[in-house]
Amino acid sequence: MEFIRPDININFVGMRMKALIFSGLLILLGLAAIVTRGGLRMGVDFAGGTLIQVKFLERTTPDAIRGALEDLGIGQSAIQQVGSAGDNEFIIRSEMSEEKAKRVGDEVQSRLDQVFGEGKATILRVEMVGPKVGQDLRQKALLAIYYALLFIALYISGRFELKWGTSGVMAAALLLGVYLLGLTGLSITYLIISALIITLILCWILKLPYALGAVVSLIHDVFITVGVFALLNKEFDLTIVAALLTIVGYSLNDTIIIYDRIRENLRGTRKGDFQALINRSINQTLRRTLLTSGTTLLVVLFLFLLGGSVIHDFAFALLIGILVGTYSSIFVASPLLIIYEEWSKTSGRHSARRAA
Repeated sequence: MEFIRPDININFVGMRMKALIFSGLLILLGLAAIVTRGGLRMGVDFAGGTLIQVKFLERTTPDAIRGALEDLGIGQSAIQQVGSAGDNEFIIRSEMSEEKAKRVGDEVQSRLDQVFGEGKATILRVEMVGPKVGQDLRQKALLAIYYALLFIALYISGRFELKWGTSGVMAAALLLGVYLLGLTGLSITYLIISALIITLILCWILKLPYALGAVVSLIHDVFITVGVFALLNKEFDLTIVAALLTIVGYSLNDTIIIYDRIRENLRGTRKGDFQALINRSINQTLRRTLLTSGTTLLVVLFLFLLGGSVIHDFAFALLIGILVGTYSSIFVASPLLIIYEEWSKTSGRHSARRAA
């Protein structure tokens, strides 16, 4: 049985401007949520402090837990229910000294046993991260995402445009630029944003449209996924960074499949409408794209529903990322090749007129 006919011909290229506007609105909405909330809600990995996850046999409330722990000096801690209502699992976040954090697990367990009854509450995990360690982890997480995008740009340039030398020059320039920007004392967030802007500018100037399209597509996926977490006020920790890197790899794989077909069609047809060629390439790979994304999405959905609270947010990030990554491969990465092609023709005509 065929879900998608081999001769399908959907006009994806004709919808590119609407898709780009839609993507822009999603990104702006996410950025607005980050600004209005004063940033992402950082987990203990990045913010530092102590995290205690507790599972109860019977239903309870954050207020009841807060009252039970008040004498221990952590009654004012943030307490949040995680997972489904039937899981009866809560996360307690507290800022406390390292000395106290070492013995807090036993104290909390003892107090919960007194208030709720012996064996009615079980501590699943206790995590402690100092503020300096949290800051260091934030910096390394941002750098990991940036360097992943950078080396993807280099790989795409070499594979699709056979410009390994140009890619090497760009890599050296970017690494030097990041080093020099770091010497200025610029915060890591602004440093990475500046480096990404420089990366995109170099891809444009050095005439690397495939790399430009892939990097913009991946930045698009990361921004929208992070924006959804900001909108829903979900916790952002190291597991979400791992999910973002997974999304980058998955989305890139889908983009490469479409780019490969575009390159094959360009070899077979030197003349003709470039937009029609792009649209034909997307339609030719549509079956594979949807089947691969659909089966992966199904697995991640079950992971999200049945995987438990520990990996709930990780699976949620993957769900958003797979959907957005599939969308961006079709509506962002490929149309950017058309935009670059049109710009090249326009600038070429202007240069010819000036020469005349």
